[in-house]
Amino acid sequence: MNGSESMVHTLLNNEVSVCFANPGTSEMHFVSALDRVPQMRCVLGLFEGVVTGAADGYFRMAQKPAATLLHLGPGLGNGLANLHNAKRAQSGIVNIIGQHAHDHIANDAPLTSDIEGIARPVSHWVRTCASSMTAPDDTAAAVQAASGTPARIASLILPADAAWGPSTSGGVRKLPQRPAPTPADSVIEAIARLLQSNTHAPGSVALLLGGRAMRGLSPRLAGQIAARTGCKLLAETKNARSERGLGRVNIPQIPYPINGALDALKDIRLLILVDAIKPVAFFAYPDKPRFLVHPDCQVETLATKDEDVEAALAKLNDAVGGMPGQVAYVSDGASPAWSDGVPNSQDMGRALAALLPENAIVVDEAITTGRQLQSSAAVAQPHDWLEITGGSIGYGLPCATGAAVACPDRKVVAIIGDGSAMYTVQALWTMAREGLDVTVVICANSKYQILSGELDAMGGPPPATNAQRMLSIGSPSLDWVRLAEGHGLSATRVDTMAGFAAALGNGLRSSGPNLIEVLL
Repeated sequence: MNGSESMVHTLLNNEVSVCFANPGTSEMHFVSALDRVPQMRCVLGLFEGVVTGAADGYFRMAQKPAATLLHLGPGLGNGLANLHNAKRAQSGIVNIIGQHAHDHIANDAPLTSDIEGIARPVSHWVRTCASSMTAPDDTAAAVQAASGTPARIASLILPADAAWGPSTSGGVRKLPQRPAPTPADSVIEAIARLLQSNTHAPGSVALLLGGRAMRGLSPRLAGQIAARTGCKLLAETKNARSERGLGRVNIPQIPYPINGALDALKDIRLLILVDAIKPVAFFAYPDKPRFLVHPDCQVETLATKDEDVEAALAKLNDAVGGMPGQVAYVSDGASPAWSDGVPNSQDMGRALAALLPENAIVVDEAITTGRQLQSSAAVAQPHDWLEITGGSIGYGLPCATGAAVACPDRKVVAIIGDGSAMYTVQALWTMAREGLDVTVVICANSKYQILSGELDAMGGPPPATNAQRMLSIGSPSLDWVRLAEGHGLSATRVDTMAGFAAALGNGLRSSGPNLIEVLL
């Protein structure tokens, strides 16, 4: 057995059973090992940003890491943007990155680079295998690092001689995980006193939830706390995974536009963070505050991302006397009807809410078009909603790919802006090759609409010829039906709400990948 084969056995021993890959020459021994250990599912991506984004989406739904296989420093570099998003999403990923053989690195071959230096900004854990004998132990340590609370990005660099050299190990067993600590009782008691105090004006106290607090029992516990104490619930602007729909606690998010965010938080004087950070503007704007809360707002932390969020909320709920039968922010209404005519985000959201099947997964990278899509999500059937956490465009199509690999029994709807989709269009090919049950909705407005808003927010003059050329992607026009068909998907184009609803219904009834281009 060589180092590569021992590594694959170690990954399987540690419950890592999917490898998203775009390999090269240095990784051929690892590729060969994958062939000899068929229990590992191998998913090819035609660009490394698809590989890393798919691993992110896989973790968000499976709640266990996948591996990636990347070719040297340039291959890792191509995947950095979605590793940045994954890091912000608290996703666990084990990157296996090829390297030249130890005795070839100093020769400065064309693909030689500082791989550890490239990996560190988007990784919590970085190691280079010393030899084929250490490779299985290194692999187990990488999975251990990626699987903790919170989950992390682990990057293991594999020199070619460590891949092809002999190994005496048939694979290392799973290493123990450190349990996440619960916040101290004194912290919980202090926050309970603040929530029960009558010194705050009505509507001036809020819990801000993010990360793991947006799923599992945590939202319901927060809803019980809100019902008991009268505090508001807010969610961070973008969340890795939110559980929404009928019967669930549907927590409103802080808006993305800075003026909307400031307005949403202007009355809050006590903000309690639950796996969230103090609200900060996405960018610095002239004459605008950098943090979004009022200067007089007191900010306290119930649970950090390193702590047991659910246990903290359960203890706080007990401390304030929350009751299971009294839960705020639970929706039981009917979906409002959508209006026919030119498609718009509000009516598209209403149609989506009406047609979405139970237990579906929505991947949202619609950018400006998507800001009202979620407004009707509370009255849809129970579903998961995945968003771009790191702000690096091109996450949506790969994330949907990984989510569909993780949950083959669930419908996935990926709603993507046309500009965003072009960053990682290669994901369509992987969807087709793997037969993934994904309905892709392309919101085609032929422009970077978000940048028009940002230009205005920055206080610049109206765009003239050069600036307009930086904001428009309509000349030449992108033909998403032909692009999809060229990657192996069936596709259709619609320009009315009736057409969109019909196409979405057809797509959701199909069992394979399909694409709808919506002309806005």
